[in-house]
Amino acid sequence: MNSSMVKTIVLAILATSLTASLMIYPKESFEASLRGLTMWWEVVFPSLLPFFIVSELLIGFGVVTFIGTLLNPFMRPVFRVPGVGGFVWAMGLASGFPAGAKLTARLRQEKKLSRLEAERLVTFTNASNPLFIFGAVAVGFFHNPALGVVLAIAHYLGNFCVGFIMRFHGGKETTPQTKEGQSPKSFKDAIKSLHEERLKDGRPIGKLLGDAVQSSINTLLMIGGFIILFSVLNKLLSLIGVLTLLSSFISILFTFLALPSELSMPLIAGLFEITLGSQLTSEANASLFQQVIIASFILAFSGFSVQAQVASILAETDIRFKPYFIARILHGIFSSVIVILLWKPLYLSQVGVDHDGTIPVFLQEQSWSWLITGWNGLVQFGSFITLFGLLIYIGIHTKRALTVK
Repeated sequence: MNSSMVKTIVLAILATSLTASLMIYPKESFEASLRGLTMWWEVVFPSLLPFFIVSELLIGFGVVTFIGTLLNPFMRPVFRVPGVGGFVWAMGLASGFPAGAKLTARLRQEKKLSRLEAERLVTFTNASNPLFIFGAVAVGFFHNPALGVVLAIAHYLGNFCVGFIMRFHGGKETTPQTKEGQSPKSFKDAIKSLHEERLKDGRPIGKLLGDAVQSSINTLLMIGGFIILFSVLNKLLSLIGVLTLLSSFISILFTFLALPSELSMPLIAGLFEITLGSQLTSEANASLFQQVIIASFILAFSGFSVQAQVASILAETDIRFKPYFIARILHGIFSSVIVILLWKPLYLSQVGVDHDGTIPVFLQEQSWSWLITGWNGLVQFGSFITLFGLLIYIGIHTKRALTVK
């Protein structure tokens, strides 16, 4: 029996087991599915939709080519990717998972990146957005805005380290120079590249906007499906005892790392779904320092749910998923180590443990009130944004379908 046949049998058994579990635990599956749907409906869709649409418009208008021409002298020596990677990196940090993968795949399809360059770029351009780190994790779960500073610095600095390490991906294998990599670096030539790219695209503004909305919502519908699926999968694995079994192995590892076994279950949950894992970590019976280390790892690893979304997006191109998965493990390790290094100078020494107990301005809750307000507003009005976006999508899709007929 060859490996392909074994893989087929294993996948068939897993699918059958999942179906049987759904039939055995229908109530719990429904509740988990509803939880995933609520998260997508109220938070994920409204927070990602504007970034996705704007990204598509910037690509169509040639702004990405313009930015790439200017950033090429920085991005190539540091990360061994073209300057357009700077745009993907910035949008990925601002909008969160899986925007970096979507934009990388889009630029690969546009031939602005070679396969190796795309594989390097996607490893460090997918990150959690600041709104989630400060609003959901620091304030919502830990009820401590000051932790957001530590988590954010560890997360983004760890991502930078991953990008620098992954510059060696591919070894000395040469990559074909893209047009952007060969172009002059003057501002005048960057403007010229922007104009040429706009003419090359050729779509009128109305068509470009419609395509941007349709493409963005198609991607978000796919993301919603993965969030619901992994929410249900995580619940079923917990009910049938798989997560408990896995946590026992993690507890052995935690013994050597001087971490309490109570954090093993939150970590396992976080390996599957980032939001649930972060919440369980904040509720675990452990010190705040230990909780933040695990939460930082979970944020960086991003969970199999996000990784499945990235794998689905990359499947539309020749970009391999393996480098991205390895990078997530490295990101988790780097982020956890950075928390350990920064905990005393950046948190303990600034939150009243030393000196007179005063909290500096940059760590006070009022300093991050705009992020907290933004998160609360997103949760409150996100569902209306989602409904409005879906109605627009249906209108565009219907109009185009009637036009074709």
